[in-house]
Amino acid sequence: MNPIAKLAGVGKEYQVGDQTIVALQPVDLEIRAGELLLIIGPSGSGKTTLLSLLGCVIYPSYGQLWVKDQFVNELNQKELAALRLHTIGFVFQSFNLIAPLNALDNVMMPLQLKKMPRAAAKQKALDALELVGMLDRKGNLPKQLSGGQQQRVAIARALVTDPQLVLCDEPTASLDANSISTVMQELVKLARSGKAVCVVTHDPRLIQYADRIIEVEAGRATEITKTDLSQKLSIH
Repeated sequence: MNPIAKLAGVGKEYQVGDQTIVALQPVDLEIRAGELLLIIGPSGSGKTTLLSLLGCVIYPSYGQLWVKDQFVNELNQKELAALRLHTIGFVFQSFNLIAPLNALDNVMMPLQLKKMPRAAAKQKALDALELVGMLDRKGNLPKQLSGGQQQRVAIARALVTDPQLVLCDEPTASLDANSISTVMQELVKLARSGKAVCVVTHDPRLIQYADRIIEVEAGRATEITKTDLSQKLSIH
C-alpha cells in the first residue's frame, strides 16, 4: 500500500540569535493507510514538531517530505493550505470547538470553507456525527457536552472532509479514563476504515491501541515495539 506521507531525512531546526536549536533530528518514516501510529515522548521532545511537519504546518529545514504524492518542500503557502484542507484532518487536545455553534454547525464548518452547498454539507456532517455516536447530540452547544463528547464531535469535524491523514495532538489529555477508551476506539475504527491516523501523546496508556509506535526523545525519533517500550517504561 502506498504511504500517505513519507519523510526522508526530514529534520527541523530554528535559529535563535546566534544559536541553532535542533527541534527534530533527521528521520525516515512512512505513514500508511489502515494503521494507527502512536508518536510518544515527553514534553519538549520534538513530537509536536514531527506532527506539524506531517500536517504541512511548517516546512522541513532539511530532508524531503511527501504528503499524498505531493512534494511538500516545493509547495507555496496557498498550496500547503489546500493540501491541509483536502487531505488532512486535525484533532486537538483542547477540542477547538466554536462555542456559539452547536455540534452540527461545528462539524459543517470545514465543508463551508470548501464552499460546499449547505444541504450537502449538512448531510455529510450528520453522517460524520453518526459515525462517532454523537448524532443524538447534534443540537447541543459545546458547553452542554462532556469532554469526551466534545472530543468525539471534534473527530467528526476532522473526518467530514474525508481526509486520508488524521493527525491528533494529545487528543485524550483532557479526558477521564472512560472517555479515553471511547475516543481511542473511535480512532482505531477510523484507521481500520482505511485512514492513516497519527496520535501524539505522552500517555503510556495509549500504547495498547497502536499498530506502530515512534518514540521521540531529545529530538530523535525512532520506531520501537510495544514490548520494548513497555519494558523501558516499567524500568523508569
